[in-house]
This record gives sequence, structure tokens and C-alpha cells, in this order.
Amino acid sequence: MTEMVRLTLSEATSLLMAVFERAGARPSVASSVSRALVAAESEGQVGHGFSRVADYVAQIHSGKINVEAKPKVEQRAPAALHIKAENGFAYPALEAALEAGIPLAQEMGVSVMTIGNSHHCGAMSVQVEQIANAGLIGLMVANAPKAIAPWGAKDAVFGTNPIAFATPVANSAPLVIDLSLSIVARGKVMAAHKAGKPIPEGWALDIHGQSTTDARAALEGTMLPIGEAKGTALALMVEILAAALSGSSFSRDAGSFFTSDGDFPNVGQTLIAIHPSNDTEFGQRVAGLLEIISSLEGARLPGARRRLAISMAERDGLNVPMHLYQQVHQLAGRPMQPICETEC
Repeated sequence: MTEMVRLTLSEATSLLMAVFERAGARPSVASSVSRALVAAESEGQVGHGFSRVADYVAQIHSGKINVEAKPKVEQRAPAALHIKAENGFAYPALEAALEAGIPLAQEMGVSVMTIGNSHHCGAMSVQVEQIANAGLIGLMVANAPKAIAPWGAKDAVFGTNPIAFATPVANSAPLVIDLSLSIVARGKVMAAHKAGKPIPEGWALDIHGQSTTDARAALEGTMLPIGEAKGTALALMVEILAAALSGSSFSRDAGSFFTSDGDFPNVGQTLIAIHPSNDTEFGQRVAGLLEIISSLEGARLPGARRRLAISMAERDGLNVPMHLYQQVHQLAGRPMQPICETEC
């Protein structure tokens, strides 16, 4: 049983803001990062939430995250934007991309936003859902430090290279799909390592190419891809769309998201927003397709579990492991307050 602390979403955001401002981030940057981490935590992506805070702070202190960065937006073609993250946090750069890219897609019918010299971008469902809430179809890809070997090899070349998608649905919340090209996101392995827990069989291989349940050995080895060779083919596609297109480092050369030493991650992200020309008919057609899927016995729509987790977090707050709560409080320089504890 893990001891947990319950925080409202506003309490969690305020606490994280205190951490990042104390570490040297401007209030606007601290707010952007905190909101992104809380959003990830609220939808159940704990590997992109509180478990990242200490690593982020260590990288600020070492200079591996440039907290002085101010994203620069360049329009390189009528419907193409490039955002320079300047080795700062990804989240302010993503916000700058959407602020310019959503209205551009509404005007031009489509916009492509590339983000270069970037960092860990967390739960990409957040960005694509924002695109869909504006009435657009959203697609996002990102490369990450090496973690997956090409199929048949044992040396990592690709990152877990996630893909996210969202679309408007008539009379409903958007359909949101967010998946890593490894069997699970690498952040879940790091979270298990920090908690001193094993990982399930079939997630990863050690440095000798053997299956392992040891989280540390998995981090030193490689993640298994979804769909075997098909998963690594998709990882290659993302590598080209995210890194090559944005002028960022390929996964093989990217600095770690987890350590405070070494090179900048310098990874890339690409977002595409598409305006459906037949707005009303499009949303209705998508709704009809989802109804067909939902009517099938045993079928579950992608994103249903995420939507339920968000609703519960909005209503009940977040359950944060005690060790992470104590760590974050210490980083914020705040005295510990009486807390609501639960046993899970």
C-alpha cells in the first residue's frame, strides 16, 4: 500500500509554481510548466507529472534547461510556422505555437507548427485537445532521447517518439488519442525506478537484450516497441517529422530528459492543425462512426479512461504519492502543512 496525499488541482498547480519560481523560472514559465504537469497527472499520465519535478529543477540548476528562453515564432511559409524553443521548457514554446497556429489554420485551412531546440513535452493529449476544442483536427509528433532499437537490433536509435491525435465530435467532447511507440511511456519506467518498484514483464530489455522487470536495468537498456517492426517503422516516421523537419537532434544524439548533466535534449515537436471544410457534417460523421464502435460488444473508445480520470481529478483532486509530495514541498521551500492522507 502506497501512502498518498490528496490535492485539489489548484493546490497542485500553486505548489508546483512555487517550486519553479524558486528555481529561477519567470512566473509565466512556472505557470506554463505547472499547468502542463498537473494536466498530465489529472489524466493519469503520472510519468509526466509530479515525478518529473525534481529532474526539471536539477536541470534548471545545471543549466540544461534554459529558463531565460523566450520562444520565437517565425512564419516560414503561408501555413508553416517554426518556433525556436532555445533549449528552454517545451511548454511555453507549445503555447506560442498554438496561439499562432490555431488562427492560421482557421484562416488557411491548415497549419504546420515545428518546434526546434526543445525539451520534454509531457502529455501531448493536452495540445491536440486544445486544437480540437477550436474546431480543428490536431496531430502532434515528438522525438525523445534514444530508447528503442530498430527491430532486430539491440542498440537504441529511436526515442519512444509519441503520436497524439484529436478531432471534434458533434455534441460531444473531442476524441483524443495519445500513444507512445514503446509498449509504455518511458516515464512510467522512471516513475517505477524512483518508487523502488519493479516493472511488468514485456516492457523493456536490459543492456544484454534480455527481458527485465528491473526498472533501473530497463532505463539502461531499451524499451520494446508496439507492433514489433511496425512500431519501429512508425518511430522512424516520427523521427523525420519531429527532428529532421524542425532542425533538432535525432533521438540517438539527444541529451537525456532525466539527468542534469550532459547535452541539451534539443529534441523537436511538430503539430498539424486541419480545418474540416464541412464543419457540421464532419463532426456528425465522426460521431456516427464512434457510435458504431461503441455499440459493439466489448469495444472501448480510445480516450475513455483518460476522460474519466480527468472528471474524477476535477471532482476529487489528485492523489500524489507521499514521497513525491514531500520532495516537491522541500523544493518549494514551504513548511509542510496538515494534509489529507489516503491509503491506496
